[in-house]
Amino acid sequence: MTRTGDHNEGASVSDMPAKTGQRRAWQTTLLWIGSVGPLGYAPASGTVTVAVVGIPVFAWTRGWPWFVYVPAVVVFSAASVWLHSVGDRLLGTKDSRRLVWDELAGYFVAVALVPFTWQTALASFVLERGLDIVKFPPGNLIEKHLPGGWGVVGDDLVAGLYTCVLMHALVHWVPAYLGLPAAG
Repeated sequence: MTRTGDHNEGASVSDMPAKTGQRRAWQTTLLWIGSVGPLGYAPASGTVTVAVVGIPVFAWTRGWPWFVYVPAVVVFSAASVWLHSVGDRLLGTKDSRRLVWDELAGYFVAVALVPFTWQTALASFVLERGLDIVKFPPGNLIEKHLPGGWGVVGDDLVAGLYTCVLMHALVHWVPAYLGLPAAG
């Protein structure tokens, strides 16, 4: 995924001064949380974060009823919008590659109500990451035209929705390839 305007690529969060002086502790903490610790500093940070955090969370949430999982994803997505709006303002960028909650929100949408197997985890990972990079409409328009965290997270949610639909179709049509029993 191409991220624009990410200045200070080589600096750590604590090294970057705020516009009005040094960062306050809450700002540094917010940016550390938004980068999921060191993961936001890895090459291909979004992909790494989904692999290291997203897939294990998918495994952990297997079996959650929809009335628990769906609100949890909505709350996480809303928090992501806020975190990216504030975090990008602090960094002086739009869609900083350091902040990776948008990638997680997209993946959590992608696996909504999909049964967990290692095959479904891998297939949803590959599909969601690919669709996020390609940015099919309206993802590309959301990214370009919505302000702050709305645009940053919105395109990932669209990729997640596309992936979720594809994953449910695959679960229905080719369950054996995903390590699932045939529908009967």
